[in-house]
Amino acid sequence: MWWLIVAAVIGVPLVVTAMPEFGMFAIGAGAAALTGVLGGGTVLQFVVFLAVSVALVVFVRPLALRQLNRGPQVRTGIDALTGATALVLEQVDEHGGRIKLQGEVWSARALDPGQVFTAGQQVNVAEIDGATALVL
Repeated sequence: MWWLIVAAVIGVPLVVTAMPEFGMFAIGAGAAALTGVLGGGTVLQFVVFLAVSVALVVFVRPLALRQLNRGPQVRTGIDALTGATALVLEQVDEHGGRIKLQGEVWSARALDPGQVFTAGQQVNVAEIDGATALVL
């Protein structure tokens, strides 16, 4: 019973601070409570609490941090347009032009000065600068 109370008390900082380590210790306390229910002695309960908690912190925490630092898998907005293929509608040079990008007409400019793309050519979007696509 005491281990369940410990798990609940440890769960409060998890909710307040959103630090997953508190959740790992709460799971360890839950495992210790299960050990007590199954007839394990006090020493065994502490050993299970420490073993489960340490194992989660050592093995699961790095995986969780790597996943958090990876960022979103789906690119949206302007990020999704970078690298896309477009069709030149009006000649595109370093001063301007028009392309059809994912069904929409965009103003475009050649990324490299002196490069010219004629109508009907396929181009790749290198980046988006405001409302203008810089193409290669």
